[in-house]
Amino acid sequence: MKLDYPVRLQSYLAKSGFGSRRSCEELIVSGRVRVNGKTVTALGTKVEENDAVYVDDVLAEPADRLYYYALNKPVGYVCSNFDPNEKKFAVDLIDVPWNNLLFHIGRLDKDSSGLILYTNDGNLANKVTHPSFGIEKEYLVRTDIPVRDKDMRSALRGDVSPYHITDYKIIDKQWTRIVLTEGKNREIRNMLGMLGYNVVKLIRTRIGPVELGKMPVGKYRSLTPAEVAGLAKGGNDGNRD
Repeated sequence: MKLDYPVRLQSYLAKSGFGSRRSCEELIVSGRVRVNGKTVTALGTKVEENDAVYVDDVLAEPADRLYYYALNKPVGYVCSNFDPNEKKFAVDLIDVPWNNLLFHIGRLDKDSSGLILYTNDGNLANKVTHPSFGIEKEYLVRTDIPVRDKDMRSALRGDVSPYHITDYKIIDKQWTRIVLTEGKNREIRNMLGMLGYNVVKLIRTRIGPVELGKMPVGKYRSLTPAEVAGLAKGGNDGNRD
């Protein structure tokens, strides 16, 4: 992966595995980035190939290629790459030599399971997470009581502010399939809570064209070129009933 220097600092960090461009911007603004020994907080800063860039005390070095993985995250694992209060990190389940370069695209909370994507491609991560690109995320949700169709229609209309879904299907008394494109923090749990339900189990089954399929819990696989291209294109190329 060749960079055309000078390059914006947030792009340099994203290609070095420190997160999406937006999360790298947060690192810069918070004063955690140094360039040639000086703390830099300006987002417009550009760096050259030989500049020494550090995040905290970690040297940032762009990888020479891009990596894309799908993981079936188990319950009990967190999507953060570092948290002093946690011991189980989802990224550690991806057993590859360049594991330290990978960051999650979006997130699943500790109590949820299913599909989570990992990469060192900040540009793709931005497309997948930003709602303007319209990439669908699909979930299977089990609730404590049967979900009423009128409540799902209300969520579909956007009446449960600030949450909004794009599709749903009530499968049976326990399970509902829910599709959305934004993915706010704990969006489905909070939305259903506002409607009077408790989420007992939540499994993400699809992100755009990438399906969880029959991948075992705790296992991972590389994305296919077609899946990467589909994510980069944006919109929805997934299959629905």
